[in-house]
Formats: sequence, C-alpha cells, structure tokens
Amino acid sequence: MAIPTVSARLARLDWAALEEELWKQGHAVTQPMLTPTECQKLTALYPEPGRFRKTIDMAPRRFGVGDYKYFRYPLPPLVQSLRVSLYRQLAPIANRWMEALRAPERYPATLGEFLERCHLHGQTRPTPLLLHYEAGGYNCLHQDLYGALAFPLQVTAFLSRPSEDYTSGAFLLLEQRPRAQSMCDALMPEQGALVLFATRIRPEPGKTAYRRVQLKHGVGRVRAGTRYTLGIIFHDAK
Repeated sequence: MAIPTVSARLARLDWAALEEELWKQGHAVTQPMLTPTECQKLTALYPEPGRFRKTIDMAPRRFGVGDYKYFRYPLPPLVQSLRVSLYRQLAPIANRWMEALRAPERYPATLGEFLERCHLHGQTRPTPLLLHYEAGGYNCLHQDLYGALAFPLQVTAFLSRPSEDYTSGAFLLLEQRPRAQSMCDALMPEQGALVLFATRIRPEPGKTAYRRVQLKHGVGRVRAGTRYTLGIIFHDAK
C-alpha cells in the first residue's frame, strides 16, 4: 500500500484543533507526520556539504552547544513539500492573529507569493535547517528573525527517537507574559512529529483587547545520544 504524500498527510490533520491549541498556548504538537525512513533520509543529508549554504557552530557564538546547517536552494523535495504545504495551512491562522492584534500585516495564500515579498526586501537566502546535538548539547532560548519580514509561525520536525536515540534534550518554549512571570513548556515529541509554534509573538485575550505575548524557543541539555531536528522557517534571510 502506497504511503500518502506528505502534503496529503498534512491535509488530513485536524487543523481546527491545532489552531485552537495555537491560540491557547502559542504551540501545538501533531501526531507523527514523517515516517522513520523519511526521518533517517533527512538526517543522512547532514554530512553532505553540497546540500547546505552555511554551517553554524553554536559554541563560539554562545548560542549553545551543537551545530546546525541551512539548506541551499533548491531545497530537498521533502523539505520543500513540508514548507509549501504547512505555509498554506498556517497563513490563514497568521492573518487571524494579526487581525486580533490590530497589526497591519497580512500574509498571502501561498509560500511563493510570500517569498516574493521577502526577496523584494533583500531576504533571498533559504532558512530551513537541520540541527544536530550530541551529549551535552543545548540551544539557548531565541527567536528566528532574519530581516524586516518574519512569518509569525514556524515548525520543528523531530527526526530522532526520544529515549532511544537521545535522552533529555526537551524542546523548550518560553512565554514572557505582560505584567506576569514567565512560564516554560518542555516537550518531548515522538519521532516524525511536528511542533507548530509562534516565531515571536502570539495574541492573548486581555480585558478589553488582545495583547502580545513574547515567545522564545530552545533546547534543553541532551544527556546522552544524538538528537536531530528539521526547522521549517517560512521567511527567507538577508
């Protein structure tokens, strides 16, 4: 029996329920969307220098301990399909967020149209990336902003098996709430699962209007093993 395409798998998700989670807490976790074979094939790209435009060693920059590589165009077919299909589902949610926040930004229906805007602003370099951590590795809390234009949602796909390929190394999401103490979620998604989350801000209901909640994300310290993820960022970089 043929495995459905990744775009078909994504289309079958309960997007209304995922959107509800995004409004409630700024992130949502899917069931596994990638097969173990697809995860292994993506991980196997990491040693191939021709696939990537840039490699970042986190430690000298004090970003954390580990490394990551930005893909070059053209993206691998699976990464391209994920990026196009996820954008199509997330753009309407992003527009509802902007409306709630009374922000002027609105996002077109397709990734191609959005990337045209990025390129007009000088943001032409692809941002999807593979991230790699060994024992002791971690990623400091941060936001993925690469220029004036930033899509308000992004996605991480989990390529390694928690408790089998690595231990600890939770995916961290920190909310900095107005006039309140910050709070953090620590997630350990299954191999192949996706986490959808706010790039920078999300709307939160206030007494009279929605207010902006700032979010950052990172990775807790990996205690043992090797951990790989795929980051899907929709805006390109300068």
